Amino acid sequence: MVLTENSTLIFRLRGVLEFSCQLDSNETQGQSAICKSFQALRSRVSSESLVFTVCNSSVLLWPNKGLQSTAEHLTEGTPCRDIQQYIEAEDGGSKKSKRKDKRDAGPSVVNLKLLLEVTESGDSRALSLCRVTKQQHSARMPLCVDCVFSASGQDSLGSVCSGLVGALCGQLSDMQEVVLRYRKGSSLLVPQPFHFQLPESSGLVTVIYPAGVPDSQLLTVREELHRKYGLPSDRPYFRRANAFHFPDEAYKDGYLRNPHTHLTAPNMEDAKVSVVRGVYSYHHYMQDRVDDNGWGCAYRSLQTICSWFQQQGYTDRAVPTHTEIQQALLDVGDKEPPFVGSRQWIGSIEVQAVLNQLLGVTSKILFVSRGSELASKGRELANHFETVGTPIMIGGGVLAHTILGVAWSESSGDIRFLILDPHYTGGEDLQIITDKGWCGWKGPEFWDQNAYYNLCLPQTPKTI
Repeated sequence: MVLTENSTLIFRLRGVLEFSCQLDSNETQGQSAICKSFQALRSRVSSESLVFTVCNSSVLLWPNKGLQSTAEHLTEGTPCRDIQQYIEAEDGGSKKSKRKDKRDAGPSVVNLKLLLEVTESGDSRALSLCRVTKQQHSARMPLCVDCVFSASGQDSLGSVCSGLVGALCGQLSDMQEVVLRYRKGSSLLVPQPFHFQLPESSGLVTVIYPAGVPDSQLLTVREELHRKYGLPSDRPYFRRANAFHFPDEAYKDGYLRNPHTHLTAPNMEDAKVSVVRGVYSYHHYMQDRVDDNGWGCAYRSLQTICSWFQQQGYTDRAVPTHTEIQQALLDVGDKEPPFVGSRQWIGSIEVQAVLNQLLGVTSKILFVSRGSELASKGRELANHFETVGTPIMIGGGVLAHTILGVAWSESSGDIRFLILDPHYTGGEDLQIITDKGWCGWKGPEFWDQNAYYNLCLPQTPKTI
């Protein structure tokens, strides 16, 4: 990775702090005990015993000691980008030497762990003991803190560490508020931090949610957040599924996300590029131990669309399997019982029905009698991606594809389609998928010029 002076870095600090307090039956005293315990934690992380360890390196930092460091050349005034040379990449090389994909403009992440020195200087007075005769409830829980601070490469390391300490103290205060808000007697819910990237925002916003409380019961909280940040009320921004995915972390389910972001836009004069909004998973033939080669392309396109609704926070429902898709069509009366478990194709109309049945999502259907007519649909498709932003399923002849965007010139009518091809049968190899055109820009000749096509354009419900 090569950093310029203005490159964005995200410093991410994680660790576990032990919360403990004594609660009794008095509500006011219990609240006071919780507040005192959180204040004690804030005092600890503001003391000289706080230590940051830089992951994948031997560097330790003492942010509250004038930025002492185990690395001689890391001082309070050092540009924060210089810390990269001490971090080893997974293959053993220096992280600074790793060149990022030129099409990947995402920020670089520097991970740190939070530690506290156990021993500290002080007087040698004997411990005092007190006896408590009334009944109390001892509450203990681990607090998994997760703080972020965005900086440009030339910002000083001292300012970054000070910012992280401030973010840590602020996060503990937010956790205190959540614990008090959802407390029921001696029962306390564990506060969990989530980071969100908002539109037109240069940094991340951190929100604390109580563990075990589903998004459906946090509507009031999200309404407060939308008002606070001036966000529209027509789409989710603060559901757990909207949480920022750090670029240095792999997705656990094994599916590729947004392979189109690694493509170069087509070189077209006076053309505007309009593409899918948000995050989706690439679903294709032979995944999930299902051999659907030759018949499952529309199922896979539908799964990609469902993954988009899931990852934008519109639904908590998992991406449906082939059998669940077939069962949904049986439930709405579109198919007969022998269809479930079969290898029968489905088309755009069936995709529309399943989205409505399983997700409550309505769709528009765009029909063209010949594939050659698709070249004239640039305005409609561009408007869809600009205003709605969902992937489009297109079916024609015996094939189905997913349209992720268009590059369209209003003056000349020239058009290119961004296609995600569900017919791919290989592994999750991004380079093969992009280099071989399984995700790529296609001209109007890509379509069968004489076949008719139905396009399913899913609409987004107005919800937060």
